[in-house]
Amino acid sequence: MLGSSPLGDRFRGLGDGCAVVEQTQGSTAGDSDYQAVGGGPAIASVVDLFYRNVLADPQLAGYFADSDLAKLKRHQVQLVSQVMGGPVSYDGLALAEAHKGRGITGDDFGKVVVHLVAALEAHDVPADIIGRVVTALGATQDDIVGAH
Repeated sequence: MLGSSPLGDRFRGLGDGCAVVEQTQGSTAGDSDYQAVGGGPAIASVVDLFYRNVLADPQLAGYFADSDLAKLKRHQVQLVSQVMGGPVSYDGLALAEAHKGRGITGDDFGKVVVHLVAALEAHDVPADIIGRVVTALGATQDDIVGAH
């Protein structure tokens, strides 16, 4: 569980037991990871690349066939911004509710994480920040995989 993480992160629930990092350890004293990577515009660019890659992945593209991509991107920007300690709060459905009945597997979840890491790396996000993001989002796996 992230609450016992050595990172000393604070958590806030997003309903249905889904916890995400409210604020991460910053790269420099007083700075959040959100500020360190360039704030909202940088995160929006990461999310755009992330969705380009996910939608190009034959294993994952079908999950998004009937989705409102603009809404998904907005929620993803909010989620990643919140995880990185930004002044943004995720306002979407609880993750378990949003993914309910979609039949998402652990392998699918892992591929999504790989695409997110690749998008973060393509934007020169430092490895320590990527690690914190992956750890925080990894805590959401049970809410997404096999959500009924």
